Amino acid sequence: MSSPDEITQLLQAFGDGDSEAIDHLVPKVYDALRGIAHNHLAYERPDHTLSTTALVHEAYLKLIDQREATWKNRAHFFAVASQAMRRILVDYARRRKAAKRGGNAAKVPLDDALVMADEQAEELVALDDALRELTQFDPRQAKVVEYRFFGGLTIEQTAAVLDISPATVKREWTVAKAWLAHAMSQSGT
Repeated sequence: MSSPDEITQLLQAFGDGDSEAIDHLVPKVYDALRGIAHNHLAYERPDHTLSTTALVHEAYLKLIDQREATWKNRAHFFAVASQAMRRILVDYARRRKAAKRGGNAAKVPLDDALVMADEQAEELVALDDALRELTQFDPRQAKVVEYRFFGGLTIEQTAAVLDISPATVKREWTVAKAWLAHAMSQSGT
């Protein structure tokens, strides 16, 4: 991968309207985006319909639609990309959960793997619901969770993106994890 400064410059150029900047940016960040997607999919059911590549491409399409986006640096870009990937996976899980409840669909017996997949989809939806609730209560803690857990950012990278100290990130991360665990236990997940 290229230097963080080079990636930041390309991101800023793209944000300023330079459409050619994205052509230079994508090859430089593609492997990192695949790594983030792989991390997200590691928590999904084994037979998920999205591959790592497909998740990267869907997130990429969302990112390039944000023409007015201004990324502070490469860590911020990767955090936003991770959020996009999380939203995509949550949307898939919600659709799967809705289809499961569903309508006039023929009933077929489920094997153990499919039952586990449904539980994972429910856990992802429950986590997303709890994270939304945390966002209402403490937006900064929610961002720390998104960047650390879903984005795979380090404490230092999260601090840089949020413009807070690493000690504050550690504190917010600890409190947010406890809050989310409590919220999810209350929801029965």
